[in-house]
Amino acid sequence: MLRKISIAAAALLSVMTINAQKNKNSQVERPKLVVGLVVDQMRWDYLYRFYGKYGNDGFKRLLNTGYSLNNVHIPYVPTVTALGHTCIYTGSVPAIHGIAGNDWTDKETGKNVYCTADESVQPVGTNNAKIGSHSPKNLWSTTVTDELRLATNFQGKVIGVSLKDRASILPAGHTPNGAFWFDDSTGNFITSTWYMNDLPQWVKSFNSQNLPEKLVANGWNTLLPINQYTESSPDNSSWEGLLGSAKTPVFPYSNLAQDYQTKKDNIRYTPFGNTLTLKLAEASVEGEKLGGDTITDFLAINLASTDYAGHKFGPNSIEVEDVYLRLDQDLAEFFSYLDSKVGKGEYTVFLSADHGGAHSVGFLKEHKITTGFFGDGMEKDINQKLKDKFGVDKLINAVDNYQIYFDRKLMQDNKIELDDLRDFTIKELQKDPTVLYAVSVDEVQEATIPEPIKQRIINGINRQRSGDIQLISHDSMLPPYSKTGTTHSVWNSYDSHIPLIFMGWGIQKGESNKAYHMTDIAPTISSLLKIQFPSGNVGNPITEVIGR
Repeated sequence: MLRKISIAAAALLSVMTINAQKNKNSQVERPKLVVGLVVDQMRWDYLYRFYGKYGNDGFKRLLNTGYSLNNVHIPYVPTVTALGHTCIYTGSVPAIHGIAGNDWTDKETGKNVYCTADESVQPVGTNNAKIGSHSPKNLWSTTVTDELRLATNFQGKVIGVSLKDRASILPAGHTPNGAFWFDDSTGNFITSTWYMNDLPQWVKSFNSQNLPEKLVANGWNTLLPINQYTESSPDNSSWEGLLGSAKTPVFPYSNLAQDYQTKKDNIRYTPFGNTLTLKLAEASVEGEKLGGDTITDFLAINLASTDYAGHKFGPNSIEVEDVYLRLDQDLAEFFSYLDSKVGKGEYTVFLSADHGGAHSVGFLKEHKITTGFFGDGMEKDINQKLKDKFGVDKLINAVDNYQIYFDRKLMQDNKIELDDLRDFTIKELQKDPTVLYAVSVDEVQEATIPEPIKQRIINGINRQRSGDIQLISHDSMLPPYSKTGTTHSVWNSYDSHIPLIFMGWGIQKGESNKAYHMTDIAPTISSLLKIQFPSGNVGNPITEVIGR
């Protein structure tokens, strides 16, 4: 009798094991966690300009164990932060996804619109409504993070983190478990009621550590002896901007701790802003238990201090090089943390950038490369010519994103036709030696503009939110507000050529020089996860990366 029971038990156990195996095999194979790392204003060439000084476990780990795409470009203009993050996560372009710039001008009201501003939500974690009242409501398309939430019946968690509101909100999509950004008025990370009514305990605990103050306590000096920064121009170059109370742009920045107390946004321009962001990312893994089960989670991280430092000091400064060398160390620590917490080989990472950045005008002049300032006094000059022609002052309401917006109310009140206004303005703009092309946004397809510029204009123009005329400047012409440091916005390779590396679960090892676009990132991750492409997606999966 006992033997019969044992045989029956063994048979039952065998059936259970087979069923369990069947259930296991029936599960979609996915990584435990996807981590999107978008390094703000990272030119592709930074991967190799500083390669000799990187350690083995940060950028080199990505390059040596992952799949690197060396010929990835942004397929639209203007190349700015909000558009870059949105494109990466939607696989779409401004003409479709609705984010037409970091900000744009409402054609009907003439008012400026910030991409994530939302007066219908309240700040959480701060009393500052301007800093805290933000949401993704202006985003028309779904993101790959939205699609992961939908595919897992909202069981897979999504978190977005950045110093910038737009760079945490737009990648995280419409339905995340949280998006968190830095509040310059308090030195804390905050969110809005779009996501929750109170900060999670793990964010409160993180804020209570006062980590920003600790990070800047000893000032900012170079990681290596300063004479080893042979990839950069001499310290105290004339085209560098000033940080905080510094009288000259030279190391060490000994007053950083005091400057942070005076104005907390000073941390943004230093490598410590990236350190702070990655520490918050680690806290989110711990607090939300990201990658803690078999349902895939997604952590969208923007490293923004590279952008702030680039704007302040320019690509050829020792400051920017030091930011990247320290970021390399921070990435090594972060990957080590993920190895131990989620499991090496159990998570997938991609690293890219939202845009690049031009060389500083002063730097280019030093080296006899054609450069200058684009559009200096243009709005005032053209408005005067329009007044002389049409008898109405200030017909140009705004110049945003290299686009000219006309004042609709003045046109209506004075019975001025848009076509007449545009035709006259374009003829005048073409006399400007810094203007390469000026074209009506309604006539781009017929314009005699070479590819890829024409298609990038078409992709970047949003019918409801973009301006009336698109401007394309000559190479290396920066707007006049960039007298020091640098900026970005244009189609040229220094702004549009970005890094793209995949590493980890499901990723092949290798590199490619084939041409791809920023729009290909979201469908590649979607294919890896076997989920639906984002709703406005126009990109294609990079099959050589995922082996299928």
